[in-house]
Amino acid sequence: MGTGAPPLTAKLQQAYARLQLLPWAWRLIWAAAPRWTLAWAALLLAQAGLATAQIALSKPLVDSLAAAGGTGGAWEQLRQALLWLALMVVAMLAAEAAQSGIDWLRTGQAELVQDYIKGLIHEQAVALDLAFYESSAYYDQLEQARSDAGTRPLALLDNVGGLVQNGLTLLAMMAILAPYGLWLPLVLLLGTLPALYTALYFNRRFHAWWQRTTADRRRAQYYETLVTHAGTAAEVRLFGLGHVFRATYQALRARLRSELLTQLRQQSLARLGASASALLIAGGATAWMLWRTLQGTLTLGDLALFYQAVQRGQGLMRALLSNLGQIYANTLFLGNLSAFLALTPRIATPPQPVAAPATLTRGVRFDRVTFRYPGSARPALQDFSLFLPAGQVVAIVGANGAGKSTLVKLLCRLYDPQAGRIEFDGIDIRQLPLDELRRLITVLFQLPVTYQETAGQNIALGDLPAAPGPAAIEDAARRAGIHDTIARLPRGYETHLGKLFGQDDVELSGGEWQRLAMARAFLRRAPLILLDEPTSFMDPWTEADWFDHLRALARGRTAVVITHRFTIARRADIIYVMDEGQIKEAGSHDQLVARGGRYAQSWAAQMTAMPSDASRPNARIDGSNCPVVSSFG
Repeated sequence: MGTGAPPLTAKLQQAYARLQLLPWAWRLIWAAAPRWTLAWAALLLAQAGLATAQIALSKPLVDSLAAAGGTGGAWEQLRQALLWLALMVVAMLAAEAAQSGIDWLRTGQAELVQDYIKGLIHEQAVALDLAFYESSAYYDQLEQARSDAGTRPLALLDNVGGLVQNGLTLLAMMAILAPYGLWLPLVLLLGTLPALYTALYFNRRFHAWWQRTTADRRRAQYYETLVTHAGTAAEVRLFGLGHVFRATYQALRARLRSELLTQLRQQSLARLGASASALLIAGGATAWMLWRTLQGTLTLGDLALFYQAVQRGQGLMRALLSNLGQIYANTLFLGNLSAFLALTPRIATPPQPVAAPATLTRGVRFDRVTFRYPGSARPALQDFSLFLPAGQVVAIVGANGAGKSTLVKLLCRLYDPQAGRIEFDGIDIRQLPLDELRRLITVLFQLPVTYQETAGQNIALGDLPAAPGPAAIEDAARRAGIHDTIARLPRGYETHLGKLFGQDDVELSGGEWQRLAMARAFLRRAPLILLDEPTSFMDPWTEADWFDHLRALARGRTAVVITHRFTIARRADIIYVMDEGQIKEAGSHDQLVARGGRYAQSWAAQMTAMPSDASRPNARIDGSNCPVVSSFG
């Protein structure tokens, strides 16, 4: 006996799962726009009643007109006809007014729902672990959730509303047709079944294609970004890459377009066949009614009523089946949004957290930590131990890939290790409330973020809960060595930076952006300062002065500086030398040089190779200023 569910059972389970999305979508819409949704539903029901009233009024109107014509336009019969005509006009005007109200409500409702769902997606994207961003599958899932996320729930609501409205009106049409023969509604219903099958089949097929091509659509967006974004503009022009990226984009779009048009062509042909069968059945029923009218068993009013009921009924059936097909399609797409919002971050505050210390009194300890990045078989850290004493400036040096930046990510709990523990004053950081833990830390990451805001806002982002004033922002800028640059800008700290939004905005150099990011990190008065390559963009003339500022800033706090530069490392209280995820040496600069190990060998190699530059501020321990690069890997 197989373990998989039989195809029919599996399909029923899928259908049930999609039906459960209907109340979920309703809750989303209700949370976003409750009053707008109530008003929309009321007008929708009113419109259904008015449509039925128009059909019902057609019989007495036609019969009264026929009677008036038979009496030569006698006032009594003509007055009756005018009364029915007036009622018909009132019903038509009321239906138009209801439709206008629905259109207006729908626009406001759409805006509210779209903003609400975008907010949910943004909240989820921020809450999810950094590990999710290491996976291409996550980006596919994000794209699937984000695509039409603001419109699909409303489209589903429209479909359900249309289904209710059209269903009620259709029941009224069937009640009108039933006296002429109970078989008539059943035959008309039978004629619409091919259209239902066509809608369901092609909606499922389109969704499968849409999911399958998510990565290709993202790749096309990627190549479009390469040829339009400022960050790649210089290199694209220098290496003549524009035509390559444009050709790749066009090839992807051509294939996606061809596949889509093929599906649409097949769907159109299937719909044409389904419509033809429905029209043949309706034509046969109308011919039968016409024959009965010619036989004198029915009046012209009966024929007019039947014709309108059949026409409207067939339109309603097509609309009803279209609603069903679109409900099915929208639940397929909403399944992606639901799955994305259901993702659970692994890194979170524990159920019973321990209060975070106000400051560090002993220090930070890595205790036999093993960590590997998601999808990687090679550990970045293996049985790694390290102690960062409180109140000290610690430098961590080593070759690229040694695991230095990984320490920063683990300390911030952007990842959790697979083994071992990281302690703040003896407390495992996984026991601390996540927000409180991160409030203990301020960080300058290796690649500074360039926020397209004013200079002052760029710095203030480092500690928004503290609502920093101009004096605190300026003090942070001075400590980072960026105040003089900001003061020379056209509007000082109110100058907008970057070139994305304003023609008069100012772009900074790489070093200036780094110092601005450093000011952002310095603004937060956290007990633990983490700086990853803080002087990589800095000119050698300002490096020594910067370290003096760091010393003053770090007084009473703990600072960790990850660096390649000797001038930074040699002035730290403690230097740790990392290689292949392990600490190989530890001590002050003088101690390490006297020990004659890796650090001393690299130092001596640079001093021997470039004796005249022995005191240069930008000498680097990765060997980039000398021919010896193997000391650290």
